[in-house]
Amino acid sequence: MSGSEKDPAEAIATRLKAEREAREWSLAELAERAGVSKAMISKIERKEASPTATVLGRLSGAFGLPLSVLLALAEREELRSRAYERQPVWTDPETGYTRRAVSPPNAPIELLEVDLPPGVRVPYPASAFAFQHQQIWVLEGLLDFREGPVLHHLRQGDCLMLGPPADCVFSNPAKAPARYLVALTRR
Repeated sequence: MSGSEKDPAEAIATRLKAEREAREWSLAELAERAGVSKAMISKIERKEASPTATVLGRLSGAFGLPLSVLLALAEREELRSRAYERQPVWTDPETGYTRRAVSPPNAPIELLEVDLPPGVRVPYPASAFAFQHQQIWVLEGLLDFREGPVLHHLRQGDCLMLGPPADCVFSNPAKAPARYLVALTRR
């Protein structure tokens, strides 16, 4: 292996620890869920032992991830930063709404910067929020956020933590663009 290549066992160890910590699980809790000894998990995380395919299968099952996904995440572990010019931006062709993916790939918290043009309304079904926790922080402008029957009027600096999944509508009632940050974590 050349000096520029990362040791796959090291990448797997780093990813396993990151997955466990993202769930706020102790070594003992992961051991119980996976059916793998706490000592073995500790050795893997400290890079003192390389996991077997069976152990990796048990650990990925405990995380609720297919083994292929866990390995793919480990292979990309070194991507811990994302330069501004590499942050993907998607623009809704209908409304001009833009969404910038700020976070590095596979981050346990996903940060999105959204620009909502004046007068634009963007509805989402409750199913879009079913597997995540979300907070909205208004950086500039005004944002009306309808969460089921409740309407939140948010101004610059306001932050809202979303409740249980409900049909939602993001709308900009102002004559100037609204810019806000959405922080997401998986449930």
